[in-house]
Amino acid sequence: MRLNLSIITPHWEFLLGNCANIFIIIVNAIDYVKRRKISSADRIITALVISRIGLLWAMSMSLHSAVCTANTCHVQIRVLSHVTWTVSNHFSNWFGTILSMFYLLKIANFYNPLFLHLKRKTENVILVIFWGNFLLFVWCLGVVNINKIALVSNYEGNATLKNNLKDFIGLANIHLFGLINTIPFCISLTCVLLLIYSLGKHLRIMKFHGKGCQDPSTTVHIKALQTLVSFLLLYATYSLCVIISSWSSLNAPVFLLSITIGAVYPTGHSIILIWGNQKLKQASLSVLWWLKSCFGCLCRFPHCDLNAPCS
Repeated sequence: MRLNLSIITPHWEFLLGNCANIFIIIVNAIDYVKRRKISSADRIITALVISRIGLLWAMSMSLHSAVCTANTCHVQIRVLSHVTWTVSNHFSNWFGTILSMFYLLKIANFYNPLFLHLKRKTENVILVIFWGNFLLFVWCLGVVNINKIALVSNYEGNATLKNNLKDFIGLANIHLFGLINTIPFCISLTCVLLLIYSLGKHLRIMKFHGKGCQDPSTTVHIKALQTLVSFLLLYATYSLCVIISSWSSLNAPVFLLSITIGAVYPTGHSIILIWGNQKLKQASLSVLWWLKSCFGCLCRFPHCDLNAPCS
């Protein structure tokens, strides 16, 4: 009974997270069809939420593999969830980091020649970082294949291969997790610190000239900082949950709890992105208003036509 109760919350997070991420994709797709163009920020956010959908599915499969009793089903789901998690986790972390760098280059104001050069070449910088991640991604897939061989050998009775790979897999997983999580986290943290410094410098200039602090540049700085700080906090919580779940894979209650808390990262940050983006916020408010109107109409007139205007 306790185990079943632990599964309810992840399912709600899974549903809410997918709805939020799919909503962002639909809004950006509609905007692209209307304008025949899409901004760099929208491209990054769209790629980010696609990877978040994969991450939610991977976490859901891990959840089911923990409660699956059949050995064959258990191994197949674990292998599939591990591969899906590696791919989606890698791109989710790095697209979040790329978004942080994009905000920094577009919003911060520094008179350093190197920074000004990067600011002028923002599109090229983002593109180089994106393609550079594929080299790291190929290495990650290599480690996943080793894990797959080890998992399959677990149930083929190949004790020799299992023992030989056991120590190597443990060491490789530590380096893999550290590489795909620590580096983007440090880059995002650096972007946040630089944005804070840029905001403080801007406020000092405004105060020196006797102007108010509620100018457009200050507002943009604050909104970007709110998005990036929330990303870092959720990212750190998620990383801690991944570590705990890997250590407690044989302890079902702890594993399920860590998965439940970790699912807040791909769900909560997407909701924050919606609320922090004016276009997405307006679209979400319109959808909520429509749902509220339909719900109120159904409550008053259970057999009314939703396509017809309510009186």
